[in-house]
Amino acid sequence: MGWVLMSERDVQRIEILTEVLSGKRTVSSAAIVLAISVRQVGRLLTRFRDLGGGALSHRGRGQASNHRADPGLRKQVLELVRTKYADFGPTLAIEVLHDKHDIRIGRETLRT
Repeated sequence: MGWVLMSERDVQRIEILTEVLSGKRTVSSAAIVLAISVRQVGRLLTRFRDLGGGALSHRGRGQASNHRADPGLRKQVLELVRTKYADFGPTLAIEVLHDKHDIRIGRETLRT
């Protein structure tokens, strides 16, 4: 896994879990501060102890979405919208693409 910037939440989790491991804080108080269950604190402690602080960040961070549009289809749709439907908003454009061209694509794909 490459370098990943940690969020404030990740840094707070590391601080709290370090306190638990050093005996300065109980697992139940850590659960209250982190707003998670005692069981989840146990899971985080195991991962933190075994793999370090980087293991606490979300493992999907930095990865492409599973729901992204196919790059070829995206390019085709954007070209079609630019040439034929340039004055349409994204919502109307996806309706026209679906009705006239049988293409299903998300509104946000056109918005960006």
